[in-house]
Amino acid sequence: MNIVSMKDVSKNPLISSLFTGKDVTVQPLIPEGGDYNMSIVNFGRGVRNKFHVHESDQILIVTSGTGIVATEDEQRTVTVGDVILFLKGEKHWHGAAEDSEFSHIFITKTGGKKYIQLED
Repeated sequence: MNIVSMKDVSKNPLISSLFTGKDVTVQPLIPEGGDYNMSIVNFGRGVRNKFHVHESDQILIVTSGTGIVATEDEQRTVTVGDVILFLKGEKHWHGAAEDSEFSHIFITKTGGKKYIQLED
């Protein structure tokens, strides 16, 4: 058994061309090498990622703030307690609303690339 208190996990800068800004941190919740990837991602106000896909389903669990999740066909506002499922290969993006910071837990299966960026 492994129990992690989210408040005790250090925030590490997450620098990537996937994001529209630099105010993004990650908090790994489980060690690498298992069947799943699971971390908290924290977005500064208005920061989001760009359209991308995953090679497995992706689950997001909103833990703080107000965010936006979008596919090619739909854009929705999400808040604490909302759970989002993006299916394998579904083109999407997610991030903070303009007036709010935003955090979510993400869960994906390991293996293959974590994501494939679809826009610059």
